[in-house]
Amino acid sequence: MPNTPPNAPISLLCVEDNPDDVELIALALERSDLHRRYVLERVDDADAFAAAIARPHEAILCDYNMPRFSPYAALQIMATRRCTTPLVVVTRAIGEEAAVHVLRCGAKDYVTKDRLGTLPQVIERVREERRRAVERERLTHELEAAYQRLKALSARAVAAQERERLLISRELHDQLGQSLTGMVIHLHAAQRAGDAVTAQRHTTTAIELAQGAVQQVKMLSFSLRPAQLDLLGLVGTVQGAVQRLAEPAGLEFRVEARGTEPAELGETASVVVRLVQEALTNIVRHARATRVEVRLRFLPRGRIGLLVADDGIGFDKAVVLSGNPGEHNVGLHGMLERTELVGGRLQIRTFPGAGTAIRAIL
Repeated sequence: MPNTPPNAPISLLCVEDNPDDVELIALALERSDLHRRYVLERVDDADAFAAAIARPHEAILCDYNMPRFSPYAALQIMATRRCTTPLVVVTRAIGEEAAVHVLRCGAKDYVTKDRLGTLPQVIERVREERRRAVERERLTHELEAAYQRLKALSARAVAAQERERLLISRELHDQLGQSLTGMVIHLHAAQRAGDAVTAQRHTTTAIELAQGAVQQVKMLSFSLRPAQLDLLGLVGTVQGAVQRLAEPAGLEFRVEARGTEPAELGETASVVVRLVQEALTNIVRHARATRVEVRLRFLPRGRIGLLVADDGIGFDKAVVLSGNPGEHNVGLHGMLERTELVGGRLQIRTFPGAGTAIRAIL
């Protein structure tokens, strides 16, 4: 329910079979609240009431004793139509038991017709209660939506972690494991060699494999935490990462930075490097681009902005990102997940034949 502006008229629905009583209510409201204007609509049967509650009203004023209608019937119709407008019983004196009963059935208050001067205060109170109820419901829905997003994000975080572990496991098995196995084979062969030349040849091969293994360990270590971040800072690390991927592919590239890089980099800096690496990898593999541009922006409160743009062939984002992560889109899904996990947001703008621009705020 939107808040009523201070000077806006207050719309009231009067369920009353006596038009004179409606006039008395209007007069009492006018006299008791000089700073407000009230607009009253009268109905006196179920059909008219059901049609009227479809229109917006601030409150419903319902007589207790009517030959063709009652507050209980009104409350039942409201429950069926899911109408949350507060209903106030305005009637002549009724017994305490009847008053308590109608309140238990859903009426928000009751005012006797010999005390209509208190009606503006009652209307204002029930309106305020309704505003608070609507606000509580809104916050509840937002909290539930946030909880569902958190559950989904947690599930994606676990899946992303498992994918990272799988990739590292494959790297260890397929590359480092094979290099170490080859080293052992050639060292044993050197021991069994009958002449010095053969032994030297096997030893040289083992040394080459060991050097390759060292390089593989460095690359694996970099994938876990770029050491350059501590030595070169974020700009230098991004510059190096772009150069290592772009130059062998024959890509022209430019890296720009705006703002002042902080002396201490948080966890988002590693994510920025990962996003740049993944974006450049996708460009080299799929974009058929000739040029790539990377921009970093250091924003207030430690935030970092990133743009990676290329002049390649682009793609249909809806098609590529549809469905679960697979070989065709695991990189993009990984970028989205990494960004969300640090509370950032990532946007992908691309069209077939029009290049790609990836923007992130972390």
